[in-house]
Amino acid sequence: MLSTRSRLRATVAVAALLALGGCAQAVPVTVAPHATDPVCADVVLSTPDTLGDDLERVDTTSQATTAWGDPHAAVVLRCGVEPLGPTTDRCVTVEAPDGTSVDWVVVADDPQDEQGSDWTFTTYGRVPAVEVRVPAEVAATTSSTSFVDVLGPAVAQAAVERSCVGLTG
Repeated sequence: MLSTRSRLRATVAVAALLALGGCAQAVPVTVAPHATDPVCADVVLSTPDTLGDDLERVDTTSQATTAWGDPHAAVVLRCGVEPLGPTTDRCVTVEAPDGTSVDWVVVADDPQDEQGSDWTFTTYGRVPAVEVRVPAEVAATTSSTSFVDVLGPAVAQAAVERSCVGLTG
């Protein structure tokens, strides 16, 4: 028969193992400057649980953020980033399956190596602005825009103030 002290140790050990087993690693994300905008809560809560076939939602460390995939190479969405001003960067309009259209400024971290580059998609003309970072590891295995369209309904909750103009592509 176990003593009270032994039972307590066993209970603490089991609780610690359960806690460790139940903890998923959170993706560290820098909070955006306007993350407290109430629309950001609506945007994040409306994002899908999965992107594509194999990117499951994972926890993040910051308000107004969400992520999908491997915590070490996750697709990360941050709401409340600084809205973009006029730019010569590539601006594309992406239509969601429900007909929602969102303008995104698309930038490769390394324009000289787009195949091996991380990508940043930032909404254009929406307030609050939303940023989606796609690591090279994900972009290499799937078209980086193949899931941006499913984010459209969530992102469309941010008000449209401007649109892409000129050439797209």
